[in-house]
Order: sequence, then C-alpha cells, then structure tokens
Amino acid sequence: MSNSIIKIIGNTLNAVSFVSKKYASKKALDLFATPRQGRILENQKAFLETSEAFQLKHEDLNISTYQWKGDGKTILLAHGWESNTYRWQPLITILKTLNYNIISLDAPAHGNTSGKQFNAILYSECINVVSDYFKPEIIIGHSVGGMASGFYQKNYQNKDLKKLILLGAPSEFTGVFKRYVGLMGYNKRIEHGLNNLVFKRYNQQPSYFSLANFAKTIDTKTLIVHDIKDRVIPYNDAEMIASNLKNVTFISTQGYGHSLQNKVVYNHVIDFIQS
Repeated sequence: MSNSIIKIIGNTLNAVSFVSKKYASKKALDLFATPRQGRILENQKAFLETSEAFQLKHEDLNISTYQWKGDGKTILLAHGWESNTYRWQPLITILKTLNYNIISLDAPAHGNTSGKQFNAILYSECINVVSDYFKPEIIIGHSVGGMASGFYQKNYQNKDLKKLILLGAPSEFTGVFKRYVGLMGYNKRIEHGLNNLVFKRYNQQPSYFSLANFAKTIDTKTLIVHDIKDRVIPYNDAEMIASNLKNVTFISTQGYGHSLQNKVVYNHVIDFIQS
C-alpha cells in the first residue's frame, strides 16, 4: 500500500475507535492478517509444475504442498509473508543437484493454499501436518516461516527433526505487532484492542509468543542466518533467539537484506546440512 493509503486507513480506524474500539481493533487485526500478495503468478507456474503436487488438510484448510523427489535427506521449506513456494526456486535448484528429497508448502492464504487470513500460529499447525506426512529431517524457514517453524518445534518436540534453519526470522510477536501499529499510525485504543483480541483468541498475551523464549525448549541443532542491515526484521531478533538455543550456529551477513537470496547464504545452508 502507498503511504497515503496507509495514512487514510490509520486515521479512519483511529476515528472509528472512539465510537467502537472493538470494531476498529477487529478491522485492524483483519488487515494485519490478510496478505495482499503471495498467490501464484503466471510466470511462477512452470517451475512449480516440475514438482509433484499434494493437497493436505488442516481443519478447513487445503494445504498446497510440493515435492521434488530425491534419494537424500528430506528437507521441508517454509516461505515467509506474502510469498509462496516459488521464492525457493534458486535453493531448490541447488538441492536437486545434490539429490535431496525436497518438500515445500504454501502458507495459509498464500500460493495455492486456501484461506483468507494468516498468522504464525496457524502456519505452525500446517507445518505440523506436512511434517507428519513427509517426515522431514531438516526444516528451512524464511522470515515468519522461520518463526512458525520454531513454534512448531517448540510445540511438538519432533525428535526426528535433526536440523532447523532460520533465515531472517522474527523473534517477538509483540515486535511484529508494534511495527504494524507504527506503520499504520494507530492510536493506543487500537493497540490495546489488538492485544485484547489476541488474548481472547489464544488465551495468551502477545508477549507469550516469543521465539527467543521458546528457543529455551528447543534442542534441535539450529542454523540462524540474519543480515545486519535487515530492514524488515531487526538483527537483534536473531541475537535474542540465538542466545537461548542450546545448539546453534549463528551467521551474520551484510548486504543481502531480508530476503537472503544469495549464493553465499545458500552455501552456508548447504554446509550446515552436510555437516
């Protein structure tokens, strides 16, 4: 959205909040959870059609899942916000040459997966469904896909998962929320209303959903890669996660941004997988 549209929406909901805080907060949460991009584009279809496609179920969601078969270890890929499996095309190409068995899923409301709204908690449940079906030994998650992968491992403690790779992953849900509130220019009434809605839905305050805190319960061998100048997810998030993991390799990059789509990063990933 353009800055002018963001300002209009923020000011409108701020005004509405003085009439109905609950209504304005719900609209703000709906906007926060609704991706505007990430569905499959025409130019992405040819690559995705080189895979074997599956549809798995989680409650009322149809989870679009892809497999590039190989004889090596099974690797599951989880993309980030407003993206889809196609974002992994460069890494999948490398992994295919190494004969890994590659699985990827589209997140809720992304790619070909059904649904209209998204959050990391729901995404982690979808990762559980896909993991239960394909039994990956390694999970690679980018951005909120990394956060959701960490949530999954914290909740399910999958002992068969040997390695976890987090690329540009956020740590604190409160941080994500505050950046959204700041971007939209929401007032305190809406900010408090958003926190109340999360508590009502999950029976936990937003501060509970902290990958750094969850990391204390994760024994899985983990690689974290984060760019020092990441403008989307602060570098400090990676430092917090890494500080609480028992078995972690932490690699800082500079100049690769939030996407981390770079051969140097992929080489770090491959080295970690093969170590």
